[in-house]
Amino acid sequence: MISELDGSIWHKSSYSGNDNGCVERGILSTGRQAVRDTKDRERGALLFEPSAWQAFVNAVRDGEFDS
Repeated sequence: MISELDGSIWHKSSYSGNDNGCVERGILSTGRQAVRDTKDRERGALLFEPSAWQAFVNAVRDGEFDS
């Protein structure tokens, strides 16, 4: 079975250390974004529509998740 994740390009977070305790973002051929756990890639990924991903990125940039 072909998955939407097949052939996607993954990028490891720039905040990741050497212990693999991080996340990766994938850009899918459909335009959606995917996020997965680096140390458990076989578990799958969360998928986001481009507008939802952009809203999340904007919220992080604007400090909406700061304590």
